[in-house]
Amino acid sequence: MLQTPVREIESAAELEKIISENENVMVCCGRMGPMCIPVYETMEELEDEYENVKFFSMAFDSPEAAVIRNAPECRGFMGLPFTMYYKNGSVAHATTSIQNRQQITSVLDEKLS
Repeated sequence: MLQTPVREIESAAELEKIISENENVMVCCGRMGPMCIPVYETMEELEDEYENVKFFSMAFDSPEAAVIRNAPECRGFMGLPFTMYYKNGSVAHATTSIQNRQQITSVLDEKLS
């Protein structure tokens, strides 16, 4: 387990359930490393501001995270974390590597509003 400040998804089935039951979902799939931790912290800060979005983390090295690691939207991604944005059960956007608050809120505003 990652022990991030946001709720953690532990299985592909749980991820599927979450994205099917919620209109807007952001999932940061990473490790407890220097590129990932700032994204988790920003997600925690944004939870109160974006009540229409559900924020989650997922352990990149878990076999269950293959659903994100192998997603077509992540093809060619090199740096962690892989961040997926889902709208109405489908991938709306995906990013790779560290993202700052402005980059994250731009995606939230454009893709999940």
